[in-house]
Amino acid sequence: MRVATWNVNSVKQRLPRLLPWLDERRPDVVCLQETKLSEEAFTALLGEELGQRGYEAAVVGEPRWNGVAVLSRVGLDDVTVGLAGAPGFPHQEARAVAATCGGVRVHSLYVPNGREPDSDHYRYKLAWLAALREVAASGPADAVLCGDVNIAPTDADVFDPAAFVGHTHVTEPERAALDSLLELGLHDVVRERWPTERVFSYWDYRAGMFHQDLGMRIDLVLASAPVAGRVRAAWVDRQARKGTGPSDHAPVIVDLDEAPDGDIGPMVPPPSARGGGRKARLPQAKN
Repeated sequence: MRVATWNVNSVKQRLPRLLPWLDERRPDVVCLQETKLSEEAFTALLGEELGQRGYEAAVVGEPRWNGVAVLSRVGLDDVTVGLAGAPGFPHQEARAVAATCGGVRVHSLYVPNGREPDSDHYRYKLAWLAALREVAASGPADAVLCGDVNIAPTDADVFDPAAFVGHTHVTEPERAALDSLLELGLHDVVRERWPTERVFSYWDYRAGMFHQDLGMRIDLVLASAPVAGRVRAAWVDRQARKGTGPSDHAPVIVDLDEAPDGDIGPMVPPPSARGGGRKARLPQAKN
């Protein structure tokens, strides 16, 4: 079974890329984030196309913001919309949907960004992650948490730790919240498979960050032990971030039981050559 997660940053804008990608990579289960469409609009736009490809869809959405989905062609049972006990900001947002697909409980998650350390949105992020931990702790043995978690697990998951000092995604409380999920027995399958490799899943649109390979790894697949033991390949589809009109995120793909493309490495294709030694910083950093 091939499981993929992708923050598409507007499914409407990414439609010319999403459908060919589904045909090329042929994932059995796809978790999407930042769909930015209501459920009705998502179905009107994609329902027929997905049906022709054999996918059922569980969707929760909002016009313009957020939105998550699980697409499956191996069954879609026991759909749960939202996250029990999660706070709102101030109202509940479309950030979580789960379903059982091919015997695995699959969660598509779009964790709040946090915006600025110690802001109201940052505290909302930590409270949301605490609710996620409770849901994960009470779930079935076979499970995967997939999505844009808006946290780089370690300094190895950003292009330059010094560039992120004072920013979200790398603070100790955020990383501690992520660690608390791993303490439940979940496995960060890409990092476990490629412990020393430079692997990113997100590159800012600005300042040529993608072409210089100045990114972050914030899109994760966290698998319970029984599912992690089935992993035969785990990789970032960097090809999907190239070309015209891409999302700023690349899909993460995990193959269970068999690897149709082989164990092809942490990232496909290999990263572009890095910038020529100058010190990089975040595009939003002040002079």
